[in-house]
Amino acid sequence: MKLVILDRDGTINSDSDEFVKTPDEWVPLPGALEAMARLTHAGWHVVIASNQSGLGRGLFDVASLNAMHAKMHKMLGALGGRVDAVFYCPHSPEESCTCRKPLAGLFEQIGARFGVPLKGVPTAGDSVRDLLAGAAAGCEPHLVLTGKSAGYRDGGQPEGLPPGTLVHTDLPAFVEFLLNRSAPA
Repeated sequence: MKLVILDRDGTINSDSDEFVKTPDEWVPLPGALEAMARLTHAGWHVVIASNQSGLGRGLFDVASLNAMHAKMHKMLGALGGRVDAVFYCPHSPEESCTCRKPLAGLFEQIGARFGVPLKGVPTAGDSVRDLLAGAAAGCEPHLVLTGKSAGYRDGGQPEGLPPGTLVHTDLPAFVEFLLNRSAPA
């Protein structure tokens, strides 16, 4: 099974210091949905792993989160793409759960749900904590220079990246890398 695990806010859609709380605030980054559709067309299973502490903080409810994801699914579906599953941590940082990234709980849930080991499964995100969580579960970490890491586009990298992290300008560049790597010679 070709499986890829993506962060949401800052990787697929615009992020906000005030949290993305409504479907109107959920805005895809340029080329992100098209890139995800390319993965679907190439036979990849796309899964999202996202911290959504706005739920635990009372900033929005599950109905609002579901409406944001419905918007994403509809826009992606119009391009022939699909997200196979969305896994999210609803807890605030103070709740000390095991599913909040940088811990590997969400990734472990994904591996269990799909019945596959995550060793070498590519994961992409815009923050060190996204990649630490994936690497702790055995995934291959990829940093996209959007969202929280957009400031590194002119050089440098955030501190604390897992060893072997590959860096891409954005989600479309990550997808291009994956598709070229998996293309038959």
